[in-house]
Amino acid sequence: MSTSNKQYLVISALGQDRPGIVRNLTQPITELSANILDSRMTILGGEFAILMMIEGSWDTIAKLEAQLPALEKKLELTLISKRTSSQRQENNSLPYAINVIALDNPGIVSQLAEFFSNRHINIQDLHTDSYHAAHTGTPMFSATMTVNIPANTSIARLREEFLDFCDGMNLDGLMEPSKG
Repeated sequence: MSTSNKQYLVISALGQDRPGIVRNLTQPITELSANILDSRMTILGGEFAILMMIEGSWDTIAKLEAQLPALEKKLELTLISKRTSSQRQENNSLPYAINVIALDNPGIVSQLAEFFSNRHINIQDLHTDSYHAAHTGTPMFSATMTVNIPANTSIARLREEFLDFCDGMNLDGLMEPSKG
């Protein structure tokens, strides 16, 4: 397939979790010889959620789009799809990993997002989790994210601002170059 002929489709799916759901959802993609370039899958409560970026020729993507309503009904999932472009390469940015752990409080994700947004730093990936601390049972929160820091940003100053932000919110935070 030539580079100019490649088309991209993002599909999100949500529905009750059950064994075989990933196979049943990805099988039609494989049968059409499309490729899953990137995906995130998780179970939230009793619900299964997936987000996938599919690559294929124009006609393959069109066939897949035509199959989605029947697939949605057959698999009892809510499916949303959208055409997109190839993944952007941010050449003038540096990927950094951000890790935060704290007592669980409402608003942490929003305040983290505001911190980076105010500095024109894009969040590429974000995963959060709530859990109970071992031994004490205290409700805890963790966030792991990858951000793209513009190359002209002073990393030392940003790290200092981030650590001050974490101290002010009583968060245990870490900012380091992304390893991949």
